[in-house]
Amino acid sequence: MGTTKTPAKQEIDAERLLDLYGRMLLLRRFEEEMQRLFLKGEIHGTLHLYIGQEASAVGVCSALEGGDTVSATYRGHGAALAQGTGAEALAAELMGRVTGSCGGRAGSMNVVDREHGLLGCYGIVGGSIASATGAALAAKREGGVAVAFFGDGASNQGYFHECLNFAKVHRLPALFVCENNLYGEFTPLAQVTAGADIAARAATFEIPAEKVDGNDVEAVHAAAAAAVARARAGEGPQFLESLTYRHLGHSKSDPGRYRPKEEVEAWKERDPLPHTRRRLADDLGIAAERIDATEAEVENDLAAAIERARAAPYPDPATDNGRQYA
Repeated sequence: MGTTKTPAKQEIDAERLLDLYGRMLLLRRFEEEMQRLFLKGEIHGTLHLYIGQEASAVGVCSALEGGDTVSATYRGHGAALAQGTGAEALAAELMGRVTGSCGGRAGSMNVVDREHGLLGCYGIVGGSIASATGAALAAKREGGVAVAFFGDGASNQGYFHECLNFAKVHRLPALFVCENNLYGEFTPLAQVTAGADIAARAATFEIPAEKVDGNDVEAVHAAAAAAVARARAGEGPQFLESLTYRHLGHSKSDPGRYRPKEEVEAWKERDPLPHTRRRLADDLGIAAERIDATEAEVENDLAAAIERARAAPYPDPATDNGRQYA
């Protein structure tokens, strides 16, 4: 099957887009705060920040319904927040506090929040693909759609080919979302991936596949909504390649010097947040005061959530099993 057509962006009205803007801003500010806390020594281990890719997770997750599930990568804070995990619970988890979504036991790379349909964030490259395929097998019997977020590097893993094949053969209600940020850790996509068109790989399995501007939340939402609707209607798995870019290095130990400065700057010019703010104000007529109010609400709520998370106790290894928390 060929590439499907992206529905018109006008399907999202001004109020809905303002809501999506607020969600993206939450992701951005959350990651910036986690970076600050990491540098202060309040978060241990490492961080894989989602800054720059917010439109991808928000666009996809805004097309989902209750009962749908998401499996994400080690760069999964964005997917967690977009899927409904609270900022306080996620911040507490990253800081190892008992009020975290996993009782302070998972840390940054392995967050799970089944209450909100987040089956897990996986440190194993491609692990999210397998998780979502299993969830889609259950969803075929019980209802719902399963989504896998993964990076371009995962398209070279066995998980990718085996799971897409299995999902197609069994007509599973799955949406595979490749967040193509052009680098697998420190390596440019073109150096390790034959035939740079990842969406075309899905098409070889006769899975409807589409490329979308992953920095345009309206385009992502429209494409995801159409794909999810097809999967929910019994048309089998769908594939979305979201073309995006991380603003920072692979992890907190990576300064990102291998990326050309002009490339980084060019992508920052396409930052999804100022792009969406301009569209709200210039094209849809939302007053600057309303946008400012949305921004202030997000930032105030996040600041309060982080302070509550910081005030929470650490789990007691003798008594806390990771589930005994409010």
